[in-house]
Amino acid sequence: MENNETPNNDLNFDNRIPLEDLKNAVLEIKAELAKVIIGQEKFIDLLLVALLVDGHVLIEGVPGIAKTVTAKLFAKTLKTEFSRIQFTPDLMPSDILGTSIFNVKSSEFEFKKGPVFSNIILIDEINRAPAKTQAAMFETMEEMQVTMDGTTYLMDAPFMVLATQNPIEQEGTYALPEAQLDRFLFKIKVGYPTLEEEVKIIQTHHQRKGSKPQTLINPILTPEQLKEFKRKIQDVIVEEKIIRYVAELISRTRNHPHLYLGGSPRASIAALNSAKAFAAIEGRDFVMPTDVKRAMVPVLNHRIILTPEREMEGMSTDSVINMIVDSVEVPR
Repeated sequence: MENNETPNNDLNFDNRIPLEDLKNAVLEIKAELAKVIIGQEKFIDLLLVALLVDGHVLIEGVPGIAKTVTAKLFAKTLKTEFSRIQFTPDLMPSDILGTSIFNVKSSEFEFKKGPVFSNIILIDEINRAPAKTQAAMFETMEEMQVTMDGTTYLMDAPFMVLATQNPIEQEGTYALPEAQLDRFLFKIKVGYPTLEEEVKIIQTHHQRKGSKPQTLINPILTPEQLKEFKRKIQDVIVEEKIIRYVAELISRTRNHPHLYLGGSPRASIAALNSAKAFAAIEGRDFVMPTDVKRAMVPVLNHRIILTPEREMEGMSTDSVINMIVDSVEVPR
């Protein structure tokens, strides 16, 4: 470059897929949630990505850090139906899915739909219900349908399950089986806020003067818009070397010395879909290695199991995943 030339910082390569509307909608949703939720940017990004790729989310954290509130307010930004189910040890599958009731007038059994027939489902403390109640969600989460008495009932789109659990309290809880864990796109671990964030949390609570957080959130996204955004994400460009990069990362989990169980091909597909959504919400129509890296921890940390030796040493799944990511050459 000659001395009298200045670098052109305005170079702009037009996307082959128009993503401006999607990017703006994501920013609007974040702005709405920021009225109440302080921090938690990564948490909200992952919820948005899961929504855009038809994924379900398991949210893990100690009580009192706004897991349930964030999930409820996130659902409020969508112009869809919302249902909340509190899982308890005495909850039965019919309490979730619905049951057949005899109609005296028609002399026939009628199916009364349960609370799972909604768009955004918040399951609070999912690990408090016994195994047969948890298993009742298998078909619904994977195939978006419920089969009762030989009849299949389809769920309305969008359909997304947000489930919370407390990792500390174990008494009166039932660990989720691996088959159900694998049906969640992400497991999001929510931690404590920083000191500055906590100060802002207390300030905003004081300034609301008792008003409900839900009243401050306006719906942004319609089901029709969401359907169009999902279609665009499917068209996001993924080069062959990125696909191989995803496969290599997941494959390394299956023969890693610190792991007893690695990720399945479902994990590979989840990582790829998530990477496409991460690219799209940033306004890009192509996937970069950084998008894949962002997806790895939430996609894998509930799908892999540490060896007993590493678990006794206090090693975390996050550290092993990051170790694997660092060991694989990034495609150029």
